[in-house]
Amino acid sequence: MTSDKLSDIKRIRGEALKSSEDIKDSKALNAFRVKYLGRKSEISDLLSSLKSLKLEDRRTVGPEAQRLKKDLEEIISFKAKELGGESADLGIDITRPGRRPKLGHLHPLTKIEREMRDIFTAMNFSVVEGPEAETEYYNFDALNIPADHPAREMWDTFWIKGKKGERKSRLLLRTHTSPVQIRYMETHEPPFQIIVPGRVFRYEATDASHEINFYQLEGLMVGKNISLANFKFVIEEFFRRFFNERVEYRLRPSYFPFVEPGVEVDIKFRGKW
Repeated sequence: MTSDKLSDIKRIRGEALKSSEDIKDSKALNAFRVKYLGRKSEISDLLSSLKSLKLEDRRTVGPEAQRLKKDLEEIISFKAKELGGESADLGIDITRPGRRPKLGHLHPLTKIEREMRDIFTAMNFSVVEGPEAETEYYNFDALNIPADHPAREMWDTFWIKGKKGERKSRLLLRTHTSPVQIRYMETHEPPFQIIVPGRVFRYEATDASHEINFYQLEGLMVGKNISLANFKFVIEEFFRRFFNERVEYRLRPSYFPFVEPGVEVDIKFRGKW
């Protein structure tokens, strides 16, 4: 049932995008609005049918349907402005107060992060954030990475001058989002499952694949009987929802000096891993 609904959403989106290219006047725009957002449209039927789905199916289909509806509304709004704002034929109340025009648009990284947040929250993960200026204690020591640990060499760190004396107060720009896990575990009792998205910093040369500022999203699950099998399921489900199709992937054993066991995730793209 869920796959059928998602296929319908994908089909409607494709048809609407293609149809929107043929809108040349307000009459065509009004017909487009009625067809895709009218009371008897497929979108309306789709939204009405959500109440008959199972809870887990609603969590998957609902956000996708709402996102499609919002995208179609934006297409109509854009086309109306393109045609000179002919609102009378679109059934718009001209006595309604005007809307402040939107300036700019969301950065692609912001849109991707929001989409990733939506996927994980639909899987019952909580989103947790923390400070970007962090202490050495939370960034390294509390994660069992003391000063003499070889993993320290993997992070070229931006250090910030702070108070002298107490080692815990030595400040830096966080090299990963993992210190947020420590802060969360200090104040919460298991079981829990969280994701930690955010900006991190490394002091390294900038090139096509490296930057001093980049973004991470990591997860933490703590509870009875949590194993690598849970991780495998979460990753597979995330990819399925993110790419809106079932992708082929594999878990490959890999060495990381700060975790055991350690694996990397490969995705097959255009026939290549």
